[in-house]
Amino acid sequence: MTRAAALVARTEFRRTVRAITADRTKLLMMSLLAAFAFGSVTVAGGYLLPTLGEHFADGLTADSVALATDTVAGGVAIGWLFLVGMSAIRAFTAADPDEPAFLLVSTSTRNAAVGLVGAEILLFSVWVLPPAIVLSSAFAVGADTALPVVGAVLVAALALVSAVPVGFVVGVWVRHLVTAYEPIARYRWVLFVGFWALYFGAIATGRFDLVVSELFVALQDGPLGWPGHLLLATVPNVPASGTAVLGALVGTALVTPIAVGIGVASARVHWFADPARFDDRHRSGASSSRLAGALSRGVDRPTRTVTVTAIRRTGRAPIRLAYVGYPLFGAVGFVQAILEAGTIPAYVAVVLSVYLVWAAGALFTLNPLGDLGRALPAVVTSTLSGRQSIAGLVLAGTLVAAPVGLVVSLALGLASPLSLERTAALAAATTVGAVATPALATGIGAALPRFGSVKVTNSREAVMPSKAAFAVYSLAVILPTAAAAALYVDAAAPIAALLSATAAWAPTPSVSITAAQIAGVAWAVLVVGLLAPPTSALYAIERFDRYTLE
Repeated sequence: MTRAAALVARTEFRRTVRAITADRTKLLMMSLLAAFAFGSVTVAGGYLLPTLGEHFADGLTADSVALATDTVAGGVAIGWLFLVGMSAIRAFTAADPDEPAFLLVSTSTRNAAVGLVGAEILLFSVWVLPPAIVLSSAFAVGADTALPVVGAVLVAALALVSAVPVGFVVGVWVRHLVTAYEPIARYRWVLFVGFWALYFGAIATGRFDLVVSELFVALQDGPLGWPGHLLLATVPNVPASGTAVLGALVGTALVTPIAVGIGVASARVHWFADPARFDDRHRSGASSSRLAGALSRGVDRPTRTVTVTAIRRTGRAPIRLAYVGYPLFGAVGFVQAILEAGTIPAYVAVVLSVYLVWAAGALFTLNPLGDLGRALPAVVTSTLSGRQSIAGLVLAGTLVAAPVGLVVSLALGLASPLSLERTAALAAATTVGAVATPALATGIGAALPRFGSVKVTNSREAVMPSKAAFAVYSLAVILPTAAAAALYVDAAAPIAALLSATAAWAPTPSVSITAAQIAGVAWAVLVVGLLAPPTSALYAIERFDRYTLE
């Protein structure tokens, strides 16, 4: 690596670290990921591996040696593929560096590409090397030799320097296809949604585990499993294949420069290619004109202009609604429940319908002031009134969410064991909720606005609702919904019994909770929830009319 490439690597590494540490939310998420994903494995390994090391030091049977060889070789092969996949995902965004014009005129394309690959290797090293050192040290304590630590570090280093460049090539070409190749770029959002749906569907249905187990066995004796013998060579009483060790070293020495060379050529093609250009403005304009024409009969012009603009703006930049899909990641477990039951369980139909109600308010109205962006001064000083602005946003949310809520909730109810009466009630409640939550969200978003943009990806920014608005709005939807559900199924008595039993174990004075008290609280929460949407909309209107620029 040349001096210029090393400088690019260090700069990109520092920039990424600063971006993470400067964002408290991102830092918290990364810390939680490290604690749960790596911390639990490290702690468990720290307790179990010393005993395993003692077992290896005392000698192994032929069957145990064969099992250890297959396990290490297959595990290293799967780990290499995992690194390739993760580095490809990282390269999808890293392939578009900050200030590319400055970078590409200040140094050669080769230095820039090699520097980016080097920065990715450094970033992955932060995640890979510490657990490898800790786990191998725990094993080494039991085996009474430090060689396993050396072997683990060498294997990790070989995997990093070979897998990350390969992943970089894959990521660059995927990004090039979805940004520069027009037939694919036009439908990139459909492809993204399909990919993640397929990925999480494979996890929920168990197909992902099946594929991994098949690869684990198939790759044990292949080139990807050869680096495992380098680790086995440092483990007591386990004979390693010298041919496999030599093949791992030679293979890495060949794959790494070839992958880096292909990565440089791929980056050159991508960075200097024109982005795909396709004009959907005519089609979008025609749709907007039809919508405006349909609304002209009963909606005044300023209100319908706000409605059409909100829908058009979101259609052109759907990345702004990325946060609306976040709760769907928690619905992966529903797929397995549906497959096991052979039908959609009743609770799944209800939970998904509640999500539709929640999403209706989160689409357009959870940040009514901040969504205006640079147009905020012009809008608030224009003749547009708060009533017209808020009504336009609420109408946009209703037009989009209410039909979807009606159709989807009705389909979920019919596909579930719910009776026809309860299905009709679910569809009606979902439709009414999809009309009410946009109004509910306006006041919350107006009270807790966000005016600045946030990074959705490394290269894309969007104005999204504040975390406080997100949390308050979610509680404002969930609490009345839970209260209505408790009253509908007459669950006051079981809830009172559960709370009383819990209070009996708590180190506090005994508390007697009755079903009447629970029912009273539920009615109070439900009444407040029913009054909240119009009250919230009135507050948003007043906030808009009285808003002053700082």
